[in-house]
Amino acid sequence: MQYDVLRTYTTSTRERPLEQRQELDHFLGSVQKRAFRMAEIATGNREDAFDILQDAMCRFVEKYSTRNFAEWMPLFHTVLQNRIRDWYRREVVRNRFRVWFGQSADEQDTNSLENLADGRGRSPEQQLQSRQGMEVLDQAIRQLPVRQQQAFMLRVFEGMDVTQTAKAMSCTTGSVKTHYSRAIHTLREKLDGHWP
Repeated sequence: MQYDVLRTYTTSTRERPLEQRQELDHFLGSVQKRAFRMAEIATGNREDAFDILQDAMCRFVEKYSTRNFAEWMPLFHTVLQNRIRDWYRREVVRNRFRVWFGQSADEQDTNSLENLADGRGRSPEQQLQSRQGMEVLDQAIRQLPVRQQQAFMLRVFEGMDVTQTAKAMSCTTGSVKTHYSRAIHTLREKLDGHWP
């Protein structure tokens, strides 16, 4: 999945030196797949996740692209997590209207796992077991509370330390540790028998 982030730049961004634009494009290209996956797990919907990612990238470029490169990762994830929280707020309002008009929130398609060919030469049984394990993991992550999802995904998927995660989530390091610990404990319980 490749997004043309250069199209989202504002006019002032286009006037920047080519080297700075390339550095920014490289950074956004390096985080986009994992960020998309975070948004997809949080929303359960590929289209919403894509919208969140595009909005997060645009806002990051607009507000923080002139900051020091070392600050970009936590700042980008702060913007992304804010966009995800905004999506949840809007969903609460939308769900009220859906109930009012007789539609349930569960009528949307939430199957977000992609069917990828296995390039590691595993047997069909191994592929099936792996696919089932990934489905269980995907569902278990989706069932976590939002803050636990964020802490887990930023720490595990992005490899951020506690301080960076706290900055991205706009909370204390103690809160990150608590959310992460609870997420790990819950996932271990739910994945018992599916993962070694």
